[in-house]
Amino acid sequence: MSMHPKGPLPRKQQQVQVDLKQADTIKCKECGNYLWIQSFVLKKLSALVSPTGQETMIPVQVFSCGNCGKIAEGMLDESEEEKKPDFKLDI
Repeated sequence: MSMHPKGPLPRKQQQVQVDLKQADTIKCKECGNYLWIQSFVLKKLSALVSPTGQETMIPVQVFSCGNCGKIAEGMLDESEEEKKPDFKLDI
């Protein structure tokens, strides 16, 4: 480790080579589409449980199907999936 007047120099991160041909492509279980859109689900946190003591809106990033709008499996709890309205994006 080499020394620098302000402390040790940070080590360079070693880059790992990944062959994406070995990775599974995730498709929408609803319509079979392979393209996803970055979306957000907004959660409202009650003032009773909020660390600030004030009601808070929290954005949670998810991916939704670019064709039918369904949120990718595993991105929300089962209970959230049941609550969300059934809609279709017209793009």
